[in-house]
Amino acid sequence: MIETLIAGKTVEAVQKLYGQEVKPESISLQKTRPEFEGDLTLTVFPLTKISRKAPELTANEIGNYLAENLPEIKQFNVIKGFLNLVVDDSYYLHHFYQNLNIPDYGYTNEGDSKPVMVEYSSPNTNKPLHLGHIRNNLLGWSVAEILKANGKKVIKVNLVNDRGIHICKSMLAWQRWGNGETPESSGMKGDHLIGKYYVMFDQEYKKQLAELKASGMSDEEAAGQAPLMGEAREMLQKWEKQDAKTIRLWEMMNEWVYKGFDETYKRLGIDFDKIYYESQTYLLGKKLVEKGLDNRVLFRKDDGSVWADLTGDGLDEKLLLRSDGTSVYMTQDLGTAKLRYDEFEAKKMIYVVGNEQNYHFDVLKLVLKKLGYDWAENILHLNYGMVELPEGKMKSREGTVVDADDLMDEMYATAKETTEQLGKSTDFTPEELDHLYHIVGLAALKYFILKVDPKKNMVFNPKESIDFNGNTGTFIQYTYARIQSVLRKAPPIPKGTINETPVTCLPKEKELLKLIYDFPAAVKLAGDTLSPAQIANYTFDLAKEFNQFYHDITILQEEDPVKKQFRIALAKFTGTVIKNAMHLLGIEVPERM
Repeated sequence: MIETLIAGKTVEAVQKLYGQEVKPESISLQKTRPEFEGDLTLTVFPLTKISRKAPELTANEIGNYLAENLPEIKQFNVIKGFLNLVVDDSYYLHHFYQNLNIPDYGYTNEGDSKPVMVEYSSPNTNKPLHLGHIRNNLLGWSVAEILKANGKKVIKVNLVNDRGIHICKSMLAWQRWGNGETPESSGMKGDHLIGKYYVMFDQEYKKQLAELKASGMSDEEAAGQAPLMGEAREMLQKWEKQDAKTIRLWEMMNEWVYKGFDETYKRLGIDFDKIYYESQTYLLGKKLVEKGLDNRVLFRKDDGSVWADLTGDGLDEKLLLRSDGTSVYMTQDLGTAKLRYDEFEAKKMIYVVGNEQNYHFDVLKLVLKKLGYDWAENILHLNYGMVELPEGKMKSREGTVVDADDLMDEMYATAKETTEQLGKSTDFTPEELDHLYHIVGLAALKYFILKVDPKKNMVFNPKESIDFNGNTGTFIQYTYARIQSVLRKAPPIPKGTINETPVTCLPKEKELLKLIYDFPAAVKLAGDTLSPAQIANYTFDLAKEFNQFYHDITILQEEDPVKKQFRIALAKFTGTVIKNAMHLLGIEVPERM
């Protein structure tokens, strides 16, 4: 890397010029700002304490040393305490020619033998996937692929929350008001059907609460006396005691949901290496709780409930088993974490879960440590902000969520409408158009969500996400298709003639060379920060730069054969990088649009 070369030579310069040693990591380099001439800028101010000279003089002395001793530095200029370095075109050209024909350019195969586990999705089987789940799934899948591109062995897992009081609410509502309705008889996807009864339970429960409060009860008393919630708790106890009738109902309704989930995952382009089920891990969690009781790490209250006292660690008391013996989410998470570590001995276990669960994961790690599991340090909560619509937040119980399937339908329709309005749907077969609308709609959705830093809350606007000229997945797809159009019209490059052909680069050509050079570093940074936004915004910059290059510089009509071949190759390499980058976001790029 040129940055490493410059940092190393700067260390040498400081030693030679001022007789003191500094560490390479203390050298501050960044890209030169557009308004100044240069490729990389060295911040000199920290070095003036060593040089005991003014910033401008220090910068000029170091600049002269680098220009004389580092062939890659063509020239330099000094702006106050900033040393702007111009890297010789030959450096970027050599890198370009060395990597031009590498199909997986930007990825590395070197990595650790121990795997990294990434958990995402984690749906409940009482409702369909919604917009919030989409951000979770897209973020988790993309992070997993980015880690793979950084040479990590990755295991993508899903934990299906298929038991508990929420699932019993849907079961009870179907039992009372379903009249035997099935996905087949209703024409609904199974997850949508179950979600319908989850909403129905909440509606009826609120009616009961209102009646009880109207009779004079407080909110707390009404919640404790509502018959419907009492029946749901009773059903949960029956489930945990493996009551045959309850288990049959649970299995039937969950199968409907699993089939619905699978259809949504396939359409969204999401997959997993392994799926865990809470119903299969919560018992292990209960065993860990019992072990904690035996070791006096945990304690039992008078009502029979089991708790962890974390007050000495700056947290509070955390419930692990209810007084009736039923488990909570924390119980199964303890069991699942132990099961996964025993199975994979993962170097890191990354949980992609919303930031409202920050406290939950603080507790999970702390309880596991108290139970004697040092590997709890390997747990990382990759939290992300809420995703909302322009009209506000969504609520599952009230049925005001944006269903994932409905949203993908809307994205398809928007892609179709926009493409037809712009006259970009000619010369396609109906099958080709269907595929195009599908991948354009998904690209708009995925890119709009993934270009935002995961930590930030975001508002998703479907109409804004499809724009052939803005910072969108559609714009990047169109750029890739434009490149492929150029390559289809271009004459084939004779084998061997492009290797290390000397050319004098125009500024726009050099900018493309530099961006292509930066791609492996962008992949590494995205892996280090677990942020697909790094890839998304890098790719937009590359696509934007290519379009300026395409607009300003002749490619196919260039008369000089050397320049023509170079520009065709530059377009080809840009297309390769766009395709590789978009893959990391789960986005397919079309050969034509």
